[in-house]
Amino acid sequence: MEKIAEPRLRIGIDTGGTFTDIVSVDGRSGDMRVTKVASTPANPAIGLRRGVEAILAATGGTIDDVLGLAHGTTVATNALLQGAIDSLGLVVTAGFRHMLEIARQSVPDGYGNSYFWVKPDRIVPVRRVREVGGRLDYRGRELCPLDEASVREAAGFFRRQGIQAVGICLIHSYANPAHERRAAELFAEEYPDCILSLSCDVLPEYREYERAVTTLVDAFVKPHMGRYLRRIADELGDGLRAKPFLVMQSSGGVASAAQVMRKPITTALSGPAAGALGSAVIAEIAGFPDLVTLDAGGTSTDLCLIEGGRPHVTNGGAVGPFPVRIPMIDIETIGTGGGSIAWISREGHLKVGPRSAGAEPGPMCYPNGGAEPTITDANLVLGRIPPALIGGGIALDRTRARAGLLALAARLPNDMSPEQLAEGIIEIANWNQANAIRQMTIQRGIDPRRLALLSFGGSGPAQSPAVMELIGMMACIVPPNPGNLSAFGLLAVDWRTDHMVTQVTHETTVDTPALAAIYAGLEREAGETLARDGIAPDRTRLVREADIRYAGQSMEVRVAAPAGPIDVNFVAALIDAFHAAHLKTFGYNYAGAQKVELVNFCVSGFGLIERPSISRLDPRAFAAPVPSTRLVYFGGAFRDTPIYQRADLGPGLRLDGPLVVEEFGSTTVVFPGQSLTVDAHGIMLLRRAGEATP
Repeated sequence: MEKIAEPRLRIGIDTGGTFTDIVSVDGRSGDMRVTKVASTPANPAIGLRRGVEAILAATGGTIDDVLGLAHGTTVATNALLQGAIDSLGLVVTAGFRHMLEIARQSVPDGYGNSYFWVKPDRIVPVRRVREVGGRLDYRGRELCPLDEASVREAAGFFRRQGIQAVGICLIHSYANPAHERRAAELFAEEYPDCILSLSCDVLPEYREYERAVTTLVDAFVKPHMGRYLRRIADELGDGLRAKPFLVMQSSGGVASAAQVMRKPITTALSGPAAGALGSAVIAEIAGFPDLVTLDAGGTSTDLCLIEGGRPHVTNGGAVGPFPVRIPMIDIETIGTGGGSIAWISREGHLKVGPRSAGAEPGPMCYPNGGAEPTITDANLVLGRIPPALIGGGIALDRTRARAGLLALAARLPNDMSPEQLAEGIIEIANWNQANAIRQMTIQRGIDPRRLALLSFGGSGPAQSPAVMELIGMMACIVPPNPGNLSAFGLLAVDWRTDHMVTQVTHETTVDTPALAAIYAGLEREAGETLARDGIAPDRTRLVREADIRYAGQSMEVRVAAPAGPIDVNFVAALIDAFHAAHLKTFGYNYAGAQKVELVNFCVSGFGLIERPSISRLDPRAFAAPVPSTRLVYFGGAFRDTPIYQRADLGPGLRLDGPLVVEEFGSTTVVFPGQSLTVDAHGIMLLRRAGEATP
């Protein structure tokens, strides 16, 4: 009887605004393959399916060879940022109808004071906020029973108004969810078709405003995510539909599609987080544990600070103007990508982005491209990218791109040539990225000159070496297959589930048995969640954390909590960790002078995976590379420049710029006065010429 081969391919798919990136790793041989297909914004699931078909064709595999799929996307967040929020309602405790109107009094940087700043539109206008009777105190004790008639009245109101999704956020439900759960039961009777999100499930944490907004974000994206996953299931067909399908979470892990639909959707859907996690793997291999990652695609650039080999995580993030209080990798996004459009402001100044040509129509140089020049058009006119992208799959029209730049230059003073304008566009884009890096580091008391810059994405390495120079960073690191690093990151991260309880406790009144019971319950929930997705107990890791603040403060710092028994020594270690974290974050602490409060208790459960490895290259397999040449514009003039293929660059090789390195999915530009070395794993390290390798 013929033995059936076991599945061997793990496939990662990252859907971007312009391209869908795909990586496959063979679990038996370790062989890694990459490819790209055009994204399909009208239905991203089509691009996903085409990408899976393309990678299977490249590997010679079949559906039977697929072990599982991991996916990162921004479908939910894009829907929130771009869609009209016109079918969303909120239920609150009587007396709190204007919670969203009051919001927070913080004023964004640049406005000076609140006289000149107008608060953004609320996620739900006050006319769609309904109050219900009933009240709990902060310990969860019932002061007044839930007024069920008012809940039924609210459900009827939303049904008559055609409001499809409703968030329920009642006072102190984090301490006792009984009122919210009963309200959900009443809604099910009165309005069974309504999509509900309960704050006790989404964010069982105090601070009503943030809890309400996070709950509403969850309610809004649920139908979008549900439709998206159904579309994916339809596109994949019966064979692939039966394979495990994992979704990237913003907190830096993956979860099964079934778990995503069971848990709050706000924790899911993050392609940029995959890039940050893939970068952490590269950082460890390259020997640079402290760096900034720069992921520049066709539409935007995502930046993340990595220290000690770990990306920063925040629970105070936001989606656009909406605060989302969930654990998420701390990523800053700016509107500078290869498709970012160059334009002239009313004042006559040249601007670049944030508006993008995206995948449709794309830059002017693309087949059927748009009518406005972009960063990609500028790089093409300067000769810094090849005449065809994606291994020759997308032919570029340099003549059309130059004509677009010529027309734009005619609207500017100083009689600039198209090449001079193109160089100016690139310089503006570089400064946009450099300034974002400075804000991410210097404003946190971190000297960016002691950090490296890890560049990836389709358009990142063409400009990042210049960004490195602007800031004076140690090096620019370009990993193998930089255009597909986010998709690689999807295969390099563990499964994750997060659980939390709020119970504000002064350090002098900590009840250690009660605290032990809280952590035991959270650990049980995390373990059960992973077990439902088939994670074996010996592949499970549980991590304790806590949010702590000085008594009288309004905000907390999250710190790691020690393992082992929960006793007075545990509490002392937790408080010491807080003092140390406060010192590192703010430059001072009040150890020995100010008591603290323990606010939130958290447990994250991890399902450990077998991570793909990046093999060391065999120097004997490489001969001295022989470059071609192309005219490339540097410093105001074209010059003959060596053009290398990355596959020809062996370990230990050193080259001095200027030069260009081309590969499938990305192009790296080494500027005059810079040098390039290749390490044992094929990672390229770019530095200022003459600087020693660490």
